[in-house]
Amino acid sequence: MTQTGEAGGGLSTLSGPVEIVGVGLLGTSVALACASAGLDVLLSDSVASHVRTATGLGAGRRRKPGDSPQLVVVAVPPAHLGEVITRALADSPDAVVTDVGSVKASPLAYVREHGPGDVHRYVGSHPMAGSERSGPLAATATLFEGRPWAVTPHPEADPTAIALVDELATVCGAVPLTLSPEDHDQAVARTSHVPHLMAALVAGRLAVAPEGHLGLSGQGVRDVTRVAAGDPGLYGQIVAGNARAVTDLLTEVRGQLDEMIAAVGTGDAAALDVLLKEGQAGTRAIPGKHGRPQAAQASVYVTVPDEPGNLARLFADAGESGVNIEDVRIDHDPGRPVGVMELIVAADAADRMQAVLESRGWVAHR
Repeated sequence: MTQTGEAGGGLSTLSGPVEIVGVGLLGTSVALACASAGLDVLLSDSVASHVRTATGLGAGRRRKPGDSPQLVVVAVPPAHLGEVITRALADSPDAVVTDVGSVKASPLAYVREHGPGDVHRYVGSHPMAGSERSGPLAATATLFEGRPWAVTPHPEADPTAIALVDELATVCGAVPLTLSPEDHDQAVARTSHVPHLMAALVAGRLAVAPEGHLGLSGQGVRDVTRVAAGDPGLYGQIVAGNARAVTDLLTEVRGQLDEMIAAVGTGDAAALDVLLKEGQAGTRAIPGKHGRPQAAQASVYVTVPDEPGNLARLFADAGESGVNIEDVRIDHDPGRPVGVMELIVAADAADRMQAVLESRGWVAHR
């Protein structure tokens, strides 16, 4: 994986018009970002009300006969990507076409089969951003700000087309990263698709739990299951489009699950320790803030009454410690109107943070 520099190294300039095909959350967000950059944006969608809504938001205008886009961005559900990309290549013979779908190899294979003469004008891409909301009203011009945006050129791709897609990512405020379509699909299977499926399995056990058991739910189970709340129909399409990479990883996980069942069932502490340490190593492998290696961190837990103004007061008092807060989590007490705020700081600064907060009347612990 490589990070690009100046979009395309001067090979092309994104001047518009940019057509967005599919004006839901992602498509409308791309449109708003391009419109904010002063580009002429054309909007197309099979749902007429989506175009009306996006137009009303200032995302662009409906495409008219005679319009000739420089770049077409396909933002439709995963099951329809290949078909819509191929149609866009045919309908706009002078345009570069990209998409913002979460799988890349299968749309490319479809284009090679159904529009081989145009495949040089297609370069897939995937912004790593989203929301639990959907539709054009959920869109924002800043959705991609500072986020990775995978650009996935293939061997037949025209360099100018690659440069134009790089520039789209930059215009939207994202950081373009270059991967092959196959590497991209393996990467998202590992970092997104399989974790989502694992979260769904764990969350499914909660759905059939006795009510009294759920009273013990804490932040840990919320962290593990959060993504399982996503749209099952959409995620089913995503996983189906990346079936090979997902299946390979699920098979690996199944093997380790069998090992874990055996270790727990037989009391094999050594075997279980190996699996748990591998998981611990995986959490440390995730890039830290701003892409840097993870630094040693510690948590300071603070009890916060669930009343207006208390969070602002806590952060102001924490600021007096001179310690930077790296991350924040809140776990709400199910029996009292309070929350437990987890302030994550550098490991060597946690004692100082705790002491300052306690001196200002907060109940804090490590």
